[in-house]
Amino acid sequence: MAEVQITVWCLLGRKAGDNTQVLALADELGWGYREKRILARPWELLTHLGLRVTLAGIDRGKSSPLEPPWPDLVITAGRRNEPVARWIQRQSGGRTALVHIGRPWAPLSAWDLIVTTPQYFLPQQSNIHHNTLPLHHMSAGELESAGAELCERVGSLPRPWIAVLLGGDSGRFVFTPEKGARLGALCEELARVSGGALLVTDSPRTPRATGDALQARLGVPHRYHRWGEAGPNPYRGLLCEADAFVVTGESMSMLAEASAMGRPLFIFDMGDGEAAWWRLTHAWRYKPLSHRLAMRYGPARMRRDVGRIQDALVEDGRAFWLSEDTLGDGAAALEAAETEHLPAEALAQQELRHTAAAVRQLLTPR
Repeated sequence: MAEVQITVWCLLGRKAGDNTQVLALADELGWGYREKRILARPWELLTHLGLRVTLAGIDRGKSSPLEPPWPDLVITAGRRNEPVARWIQRQSGGRTALVHIGRPWAPLSAWDLIVTTPQYFLPQQSNIHHNTLPLHHMSAGELESAGAELCERVGSLPRPWIAVLLGGDSGRFVFTPEKGARLGALCEELARVSGGALLVTDSPRTPRATGDALQARLGVPHRYHRWGEAGPNPYRGLLCEADAFVVTGESMSMLAEASAMGRPLFIFDMGDGEAAWWRLTHAWRYKPLSHRLAMRYGPARMRRDVGRIQDALVEDGRAFWLSEDTLGDGAAALEAAETEHLPAEALAQQELRHTAAAVRQLLTPR
């Protein structure tokens, strides 16, 4: 089959990080693709507990149409779209190849290729491709254009510019107002010592009260873009123009994209330290509690530990922990405006190329 004949569907859901990886891989393949937006129903989790091949968990009226001709390749990520991908393969008579990014709920053998990273505990086997960080792809032109737009809006702020990229609640991590205030104080001190400014942007997962608590601690020059407010999202501009990054540690996609810029990267630990979790009110919320139960009683391959990626970045010299004890080292790195391991972008592009090569190998004999 000639490459120009290969058709690709990208199943996209509500999580920006998943969508970023799916589209990065599809772009790298260079075959062109169709985006299929999938809207999950509130009860979609029930369709996964039985590992059924079904569309019962999605709202077909509000999702993109799923109809023949069926594609040669489906790329997906995240739990919600797994049954959809497998349903498409069944409709094609098994002809459609399936590539899943992350950690699937369905049996590993259900996928032609799984693209995974260290926070998941997947084994080494022929249909699993291991990377060190989540996939991403942004052209230099896109970043430069966004960077120029950002400079027009905040060019009066003193350098260095420290981008603060905020995620939110995820798994056992709960982004409480107390953590927001602590992060704000740390960023305030980092900017004060360096004589620079803070450029903050949050995400749909950032609790409003947490953002308020963080912003209340900022006395240095700063701009804070709230998710959904008027005006363009500065995220891509920050990747282009920031002199350093502070990222909440639960967001693997933001860590991957920031580390690829080859500038000082500071990770804010979203954990609760040595505190016993059962003594923390926020740990009894549905999401963190269900995550802990799944990690305790679920199968080993369903475990998730983002600390494995964070620790690797710090150990490799590609990131620093942001804490009261490391502010001095962080400020020195920021002043130098360089790290010892600048070829992070080359590593990210290399992993993307190798992943695309593994996918092409799947389609070659078809």
